[in-house]
Amino acid sequence: MVQLRLPKESRVKPGKAWPAPKSADGKPAKRPKRLRVYRYDPEKTENPRLDTYVVDTEACGPMVLDALIKIKNEVDPTLTFRRSCREGVCGSCAMNIAGSNTLACTKAMSDVSGSISIYPLPHMSVVKDLVPDMTGFYAQYASIQPYLKTKTAPPDEEWRQSIEDRAKLDGLYECILCACCSTSCPSYWWNPERFLGPAALLQAYRWIADSRDEATGERLDHLEDPFRLYRCHTIMNCANACPKGLNPSQAIAEIKQLMVRRTL
Repeated sequence: MVQLRLPKESRVKPGKAWPAPKSADGKPAKRPKRLRVYRYDPEKTENPRLDTYVVDTEACGPMVLDALIKIKNEVDPTLTFRRSCREGVCGSCAMNIAGSNTLACTKAMSDVSGSISIYPLPHMSVVKDLVPDMTGFYAQYASIQPYLKTKTAPPDEEWRQSIEDRAKLDGLYECILCACCSTSCPSYWWNPERFLGPAALLQAYRWIADSRDEATGERLDHLEDPFRLYRCHTIMNCANACPKGLNPSQAIAEIKQLMVRRTL
């Protein structure tokens, strides 16, 4: 039987347990919530660890991001994570919370019973703590050339599009590139350098489906590869993980159908 073990230096160890907060009258918090947060600094020789924090939910916003900000501001300023809009729009605060990839700003602490485990997005190199290295992910997005490509002369005013053609882009353009879907995909885990992943392929189809774009053949040629497109096995993890409710699997299936049709 094959036995697989993580390298000794990569094993996550118990970290520091920070003291629980007290209310203004000095008594224990009435509604405490425990958070177990992944901590790792690749510039140091220490193993990753899980630090334990407790926040008083009566003195904190309802979302996981609110708790992380409170911890950083009031308890441990060394805690590192990304965040920006706090409205589920920018995708900066994507992380693995209670076993699922999601946005910390839209994940309510009340949705998780018991303590909340928080890790960076899986199967990506860690810059520090909850910050993953998105370099490869963004490079894949750039590779699908996410912009309008035309051959005809530009119109005097604007590229016009019918209401019906515009409706075909619904469920595609809303992607915020948070990488929750791609880092939920086993095919992306095993082939991150060659498989474009759900997010990039969803965006590829967004431009293929755009009636104003005139480079469909060129875009399909770029995707015609055993790994770039066909590593998708439609297990639907991407659709389950998407915080915007999009379905990358459906977009990938549409691309595959177009590949077949142009060979007939």
